[in-house]
Amino acid sequence: MSTTAPARPQPGAVRSKSQQQRRNRYVIAPLILLVVNVVLFLVFFVWPGALGLLYSFTDYRGVGKLNFVGLANFQKLFADSTFYAALGRTFVYTVLSVPLVYVCSLGVAALLVSKAVRGRTAAKIVIFLPWLISPIVVGVIWKWLFGQDFGFVNFIISTLGGAPVPWSSNGNLALAVVIFASAWGGTAFNMLLFVAALKNIPEALLEAAELDGANAWQRFLNVTLPGIAPTSFMVILLSTIHAMKEFAMIQALTNGGPGTENTLIVQYIYKTGFEQSKVGYASAASMVLMVVLLAIALIQLRFNRKKA
Repeated sequence: MSTTAPARPQPGAVRSKSQQQRRNRYVIAPLILLVVNVVLFLVFFVWPGALGLLYSFTDYRGVGKLNFVGLANFQKLFADSTFYAALGRTFVYTVLSVPLVYVCSLGVAALLVSKAVRGRTAAKIVIFLPWLISPIVVGVIWKWLFGQDFGFVNFIISTLGGAPVPWSSNGNLALAVVIFASAWGGTAFNMLLFVAALKNIPEALLEAAELDGANAWQRFLNVTLPGIAPTSFMVILLSTIHAMKEFAMIQALTNGGPGTENTLIVQYIYKTGFEQSKVGYASAASMVLMVVLLAIALIQLRFNRKKA
């Protein structure tokens, strides 16, 4: 009785099957990740946005039926002086906080990439820690520091013989505290962007400028700033959008006070929609905010293209 050995598969067939499996794996994995991101985007961005747009044309109060009111919410909104006050204060906060965040982020990044500075790794960790803290916790920390009656800063001032500063009862001082707190919390992430951008500037350009007689400030203005222009644009755009949508830190720090003097637009939307149960009216305000943010982004994009 004779037995025959099973036929061995051809090396080319085995190789072809293995390549096909790897190809399928490289195709299926990105598709799965893409589908997950699309689903998350639809669920957490498109669907809430569509609901907000729908509610803005109704008198919805959080419960009950939707009654279509057309443009009544927008007409009432554009006649509301409180809305304009909140929007104007938001613009003031943005105009003051974004340049401060930009300067602090770029300044810290320039120090951290300098070869003359020691302990750069430890410094990066320490400076990055505030970004890991929740904005609510940031607000609580700064409220403890600048509390009018119990704050640590006023305690030091009183100990040195000075009069306590009305950080909470003075609207401008309260806004200044919010601005510095936002700069403290927002510097870290932008600093990392600037560190990466500064490291990508060719050393040859800086050395050539130095040989031509340019001092450090001239090299920074004529070589460094143009080299990090795309990163600067991104930092300014993201910081502007973030400032226009600031809520948690201000809510924890000043609650929009004193009174409603520092109530920003997102706080106005929150109080109108949740505290007063005017969901339709608050949705109309959120739609206006979305248009404002889109306009700011388009203006900055157009300005960046002209500059390029």
